[in-house]
Amino acid sequence: MARKKITIIGAGNVGAEVARQVLAQNLGNVVLVDIAEGLAQGKALDMNQSGPILGYQGRVVGTQNYEETIDSDIIVVTSGSPRKPGMSRDDLFKTNFAIIQAVVGHAASASPQAIIIVVTNPLDVMTYTALKTANCPKERVFGMAGILDSARYRYFLSEALQVSQHVIEAMVLGGHGDEMVPCVSLTRVAGAPITELMSLEQLEKIAQRTRTGGGEIVKLLKTGSAYYAPAAAAVRMVAAVLNDEKALLPCATLLQGEYGFADIVLGVPVIIGCQGVERVVEIQLEAQDKEALTKSAGVTQPLCRQVDEWLN
Repeated sequence: MARKKITIIGAGNVGAEVARQVLAQNLGNVVLVDIAEGLAQGKALDMNQSGPILGYQGRVVGTQNYEETIDSDIIVVTSGSPRKPGMSRDDLFKTNFAIIQAVVGHAASASPQAIIIVVTNPLDVMTYTALKTANCPKERVFGMAGILDSARYRYFLSEALQVSQHVIEAMVLGGHGDEMVPCVSLTRVAGAPITELMSLEQLEKIAQRTRTGGGEIVKLLKTGSAYYAPAAAAVRMVAAVLNDEKALLPCATLLQGEYGFADIVLGVPVIIGCQGVERVVEIQLEAQDKEALTKSAGVTQPLCRQVDEWLN
């Protein structure tokens, strides 16, 4: 059986790490695309040469154009300007809008049946831009956010409680920004409600650290942003599609009435399988989480309407 073809647009830290993890998990062959001369080709050659040592079965092709990407099964979009210290995700809006419009236009034309996973920030509105640009069914374009944010939340909780992060169930919904929603009502430790194990004050401190988790890493690195965990989250989505897992994951998807919102992209629980977002799962949220989700949607909605204006 032919190997699946995964195109990754952007050969920076996130894109290259997505490629490496795709190879490590033997998910398929990779096409790594970047406009910078030699960047994708050099990283591809380096990764291919690690294959005999690490046992990779797949191969990477580095390129500056989209001919090699034709008939991709999945396209992962990581290209765009990264955040710098003091810069919010929304500061990137105008710059990355133009980049996403261009690269998704090329990639979708080359692979009209591909599923597109967006990683570029500001995540929710860039996913909306990609969906409108690709002009394909909404289930085939979705964004990586909730998996990463939920992982950060789980890690911080495990650190505070001194328990394994694997016994913590948690879900972060809403926009991938300062208004994201670490849902207290959906957080459990080995089945026990989180509110039985720590105070609401402690929980809010951890929730706030989760909201600013990406910025914390930007400040520490000074010349870059997070890439190991974002790449892992993106590859988790790739695997769910290629393996037709029917996995319940928080992802940024277009809502058409679910949770009371329409015509915006927002992070909510979805079922991911071979068709992409196969279903939005509407979980009954407690009042405080629902209110926070509404606030988060209020930040994203005007940005989506701005994209509509620019594209029309």
